[in-house]
Amino acid sequence: MALSLFQTDPFRALMRDHLDNTLGFLMDEEQEFAVAAEMEYLRFEPELPRDIRKGFGEVALFVLAGYTLESAHHDQDSLYFEAGFGEEGIGAHVTIPLLAIRQIFVGEYPITVNITGPAPFADERAKTDHSMEALLRNPENQKLIKGIKKS
Repeated sequence: MALSLFQTDPFRALMRDHLDNTLGFLMDEEQEFAVAAEMEYLRFEPELPRDIRKGFGEVALFVLAGYTLESAHHDQDSLYFEAGFGEEGIGAHVTIPLLAIRQIFVGEYPITVNITGPAPFADERAKTDHSMEALLRNPENQKLIKGIKKS
């Protein structure tokens, strides 16, 4: 079985649904859990200081317990929660795309393992570039764009 099968859009959709359902179940049960997630896809609001952020490595482990679990919610695309970081306990809202979650743990047990990931940015960019090229090939669209630029 080729690993490329698990990097397809249909499998990503299946995995996203599984992660969504698992998170929903854990939150409904008010069960503490942890997630290991790929740092490159995470967002922090406000942005964390560089010295704290570089301490994470490629994959970060977040334990959702207490206030962090109470603040947690999710939708079909992302997991959201508030947490404190560093010795100062710098507060930040964390957003993790579901497909950036590598594992979900309850205690020491990995209950969900995700071997796919978010669609590579390059693929999304290529689709956008391709769409723009298609728009610009139409002479009528080129006239409209030139008209907008003149305004």
